[in-house]
Amino acid sequence: MLKKALEGILSEKESEELFSAFDQVGDIIVIRIPDSLLSKKKIIGETILERVSTAKSVFYQSSDVEGDFRTRSLELVAGMDRTETEYKEYGCRFAVDVEKVFFSPRLSTERERIANLVQDGEIVVNMFGGVGMFSILIAKNKKCTVYNIDINAIASKLCEKNINLNKLVGEVVCINGDAAKIIKERLENKGDRTLMLLPERSDEFLESAILATRNNGIIHYYSHIHADKKQDAPKLSEQHYLELTKVKSEILNSKIVRAVGPRYYQTVVDVKITK
Repeated sequence: MLKKALEGILSEKESEELFSAFDQVGDIIVIRIPDSLLSKKKIIGETILERVSTAKSVFYQSSDVEGDFRTRSLELVAGMDRTETEYKEYGCRFAVDVEKVFFSPRLSTERERIANLVQDGEIVVNMFGGVGMFSILIAKNKKCTVYNIDINAIASKLCEKNINLNKLVGEVVCINGDAAKIIKERLENKGDRTLMLLPERSDEFLESAILATRNNGIIHYYSHIHADKKQDAPKLSEQHYLELTKVKSEILNSKIVRAVGPRYYQTVVDVKITK
């Protein structure tokens, strides 16, 4: 759609270089633009704003996601200059700041999968819970308790706001702080299920996830893996986890969550541990 909309504005060569996909979060659109087209970022943003009726702002992502807070720098290229919006998913409402917290609309299918796996009565430890997307979707229909931990104070405040925005059957407990320290101090052997939604640093926090999870509990281990063949990525992730772990583990499932680069994938391995 974007390339078609820019016919006559961009040359054929420029159109080929353009990233045609973009993320829409509520009424905010975030785009990535190759260096060769940065001089035309305003016209690209204005064209998107004109063509997408539900959008009020278009931002250019000017840095990668980085740092402990996993945030990115954004530059307004069209529309209203604000980064907070409301996002809706599977009947839930979420206040999100697309610049000050980590958030990806591309994880919706995985959020639904995890929410469907959780059973009534479970205690879930969400180690890197952000604004509460996974946690709230889990607690929406299940009589469970979810500990939503995040080191970013803004994400934790938005999580508290999101708890109040939604009617939940279960309970979400929002905790601001470092996941490893919180688990050691308060949540050792608490979790029937532990989520590790920080794939780029999963190896670093695996011991904390094991500490948080009780005997016969489940860990959802997310990681980034390189694979020459896409179909090999889940099995390579399983192998990596088994080489790394120090506890007896039964692989329940593994899958690709999404592609994150050429021959590079975010994967999840679901494991049942025995202590």
